[in-house]
Amino acid sequence: MALTVDLGVAELAATRFAISPLSETVSALQQLGDRDRHPVNLRWLRWAADELARRPLDLSHTWPLIVSDRPNWPEFLVPAPRGSGASIDDDLAALRRTPASQVRLSLRRVFGEHPPAPIAALAAQPAAGLRTVAGELRAAHDRLIAPHWPRIRAVLDADVGYRARQMAAGGAERLFADLHPDLHWQDGRLRLEGARWRAERMVDRGPGGLVLMPVALGTPYVLIKGRTSTQTTVRYPARGVATLWTAGTRAPAGSAVRLLGRVRAGLLEALRSPATTTDLARALGVTPSAVSQHLRVLRESGLVTSERSGRHVLHLTTALGTALIGDD
Repeated sequence: MALTVDLGVAELAATRFAISPLSETVSALQQLGDRDRHPVNLRWLRWAADELARRPLDLSHTWPLIVSDRPNWPEFLVPAPRGSGASIDDDLAALRRTPASQVRLSLRRVFGEHPPAPIAALAAQPAAGLRTVAGELRAAHDRLIAPHWPRIRAVLDADVGYRARQMAAGGAERLFADLHPDLHWQDGRLRLEGARWRAERMVDRGPGGLVLMPVALGTPYVLIKGRTSTQTTVRYPARGVATLWTAGTRAPAGSAVRLLGRVRAGLLEALRSPATTTDLARALGVTPSAVSQHLRVLRESGLVTSERSGRHVLHLTTALGTALIGDD
């Protein structure tokens, strides 16, 4: 079975990438609720469980929306960002702007005509309910996402940079061929295959092109909105998530230490997942200027690559650097 999106030349021209802190927040809460849990998030899940055990969050209005026995959840919780790098405030403002009619329609699609009490309360007073949900999501973001956001953002930025190069080199065909094994583009249609749907289904695409959104703290699957009042989003697992929570957590290999020295070998190990100079300095307990000097040597040796992403420069171990420190 498959989801299919009509995606002609005009829609492709309007397709863009975006990063959303709210998307990460909702995905993280779903992971905590054991919804399509991704094993690579286990280290974060343990940290988050300990954090919430120490001081619980009040998610009484939000939790029933995103963790339930229903196969879907309301699409308005993750609106398409207007820009490429929206802030959590931008995302939550877009959530609060959802028209009341759209809120009720989305809730009815997911929960039917006789929803649980918290859902019925939101349907009865959408504006007030969305303000409450936005407040709970902001608290969840600040507690569970913000402490890790520089590391998460680095992975997402690196993914977008890589995808942009893929599209520049081979167009939409190359982009979608590499985005996810279940995703295919051909003859003006994007097709998401898998056994998660009972029947073939066409996506009721929103206005304009698609918004492609990498997700770090999410499921291993691609998520496409079936219906939406904003642009249709395609949320997919970002590259590099497998090392997001493990990079730099183990001592570098002895052979790498003997060849490069402990600090440079530690930098290579930490850069299994993208990071900025400031992130590396904080993680390794050395000054940013010292990190920059070591990175210059590693870059000149072909072990590290660096690229600008917005206001930041991201560093990442190359294939040669990964081979030097080992894959296991």
